[in-house]
Amino acid sequence: MAPLTPPGGTPLANVEHETDTRQRLLNAAGEVFAEVGFHTATTRDIARRASANIAAINYYFRDKQGLYTEAVRLIYRDEDTKYPATPGVTDDAPPDCRLRAFIHGFMHKLFDAERPAWHGRLLSRELFEPTEALDAIVAERIRPRYQLLRGIISDLLGAARTDALVRLCINSVIGQCLHYHHARHMLARLQPECPYGPHNAAELAEHVARFSLGAIAALARGAEGRTA
Repeated sequence: MAPLTPPGGTPLANVEHETDTRQRLLNAAGEVFAEVGFHTATTRDIARRASANIAAINYYFRDKQGLYTEAVRLIYRDEDTKYPATPGVTDDAPPDCRLRAFIHGFMHKLFDAERPAWHGRLLSRELFEPTEALDAIVAERIRPRYQLLRGIISDLLGAARTDALVRLCINSVIGQCLHYHHARHMLARLQPECPYGPHNAAELAEHVARFSLGAIAALARGAEGRTA
């Protein structure tokens, strides 16, 4: 079998070289897409920043959209590896423990100070200016965690659960976590005595967990009272 030949015509010396080129393209693409957006970014700029042949983009990713989708996938793949959905608890743990673990994992992922700066900027762009990459990421990465949270909240609500109520509770839990992260610069001006960041992510997560568990329990009790 002929050796794998990357763009430029030189036979691939080893798998490590191929992996390095692909990774440099992904990192460079992530930075460029985060800075200027998918539509404005050019493969020429990305290849130049990655010190790679522009033909390597087609070789590894087929086209700009394929490269963009893989850059977004890289973010979620890295985050999911570092932050499991329910860290430290098993699937058969009580639902309150699973919800608390879910919130702690999500909050620490949001406030991860070690992730590259372009990760957050690119995800924000994708949410506000969605491309076809969003469909892939929702199906592969986001929906499984959504379904997991849906199951946890359904267990907590018990007989009170309805599809509508479960959806609202999911949105409330996620919304609280996102608020502390996405609105942190505004909150720093409104509440300068208590800036929010990685240093107090655990404290924030615990508050959201207590608040959410209390609210869900009250909703469940209310439903029981109406049916008594």
